[in-house]
Amino acid sequence: MPHLNKALLNRSCQHVHKPKALLTDIGTEELAHMEMIAAMVYKLVDGATPKDYEEAGWGGQYAQHNHGLFWTDANGVPWCASYIACLGDPIADLTEDMAAEQKARVTYEHLIQLTDDPCVKDTLRFLWQREVVHFQRFGEMLNTVQEHMSKSNMWCGCEMKE
Repeated sequence: MPHLNKALLNRSCQHVHKPKALLTDIGTEELAHMEMIAAMVYKLVDGATPKDYEEAGWGGQYAQHNHGLFWTDANGVPWCASYIACLGDPIADLTEDMAAEQKARVTYEHLIQLTDDPCVKDTLRFLWQREVVHFQRFGEMLNTVQEHMSKSNMWCGCEMKE
C-alpha cells in the first residue's frame, strides 16, 4: 500500500515536480554557460601583456585582477546575486526567467557581431541556441503552471482554504 500512495502522490504532484526538475536542469546548464564564457575569455586574454589590456580599455581590470577573471558586465559593473530575481510566485518567476533568456539571447547576438574569431562565434552561437531552448521550455512550463492553477485554485501545491 505505501507504494500505491507514493505513486498517487507523485501523479498528483506533477505540477510541482516538473517545474522543479526543469529549473534544476536549466540552472545547471546556466552555470555551465558561465564556465564556458569564463574559459573563452581566459583563452582570449592568455598571454596578454599589461599594455594589451590598456590598449583594449581593460587597464583597470588588469590593475585590480591581473589575469584573473572577475565577473562584470560589459560596463565593468560587478555581478551580484541580486541579479537573480525570485518572488516565490510561479507565474512571476517563470516570466522573469523568460525575460532573462531573451536578454541573454540578444547579448549573444551583439557579441557575435563584435568578433571575427570563428571559434568565439561558434561558442556564442551554441550559447544563443541554448537560450532560445530555455525560453521555450520556460514558456511551456508557464502554460502548464497557469493551467494547473486555474483548474485547482492552488498556489505552489498548497490548497487555498475558504
